Amino acid sequence: MKAIIKTNRGDMSFELFPQYAPKAVENFTLHAKEGYYDGLIFHRVIKDFMIQGGDPTGTGMSGESIWGKPFEDEFSVDARNYYGSLSMANSGPNTNGSQFFIVQAKEVPSHLLSQMEQIGAEGGFSKEVVDEYKKVGGTPWLDFHHTVFGKITDGTDVLDDIANVKTGINDKPIYDVVIDSVEIIE
Repeated sequence: MKAIIKTNRGDMSFELFPQYAPKAVENFTLHAKEGYYDGLIFHRVIKDFMIQGGDPTGTGMSGESIWGKPFEDEFSVDARNYYGSLSMANSGPNTNGSQFFIVQAKEVPSHLLSQMEQIGAEGGFSKEVVDEYKKVGGTPWLDFHHTVFGKITDGTDVLDDIANVKTGINDKPIYDVVIDSVEIIE
């Protein structure tokens, strides 16, 4: 299953992970099919971290799931917050609604990589996971705090372009970065 997030700055394509996060994928895809995300903005953009959208008020304080209430986190050791990951934004455990973010960090600080190596597989950071973070970047401190339900497959230039926009108060872009639509391909 795939999703194409079409923006006023270009398109980004994603592979979705129903095998790891079935509720998050169902929530995102149904919202997309119903046009929930059409015309919304990326209301929070932090270069070398992430871009966030999915709030109908554009403030970061709103939005709800397809069930009308928050839904639980879905964590998997096989779905990490690598560069380009599509993850649920939340305000704490089991508070997922409609907001999502795309990881834009291209590097993991070396001191964090060292800590992850020390923690090791028992703590959730196998050699393969650490090696992948070294290779592609990401935000490992968000693992097991934010549900990862997809990854970018095309449009990293658009992701990086959005991350570079000028922002103002609360990391909100000065000029709106608009989600024109989200197309789901099954």
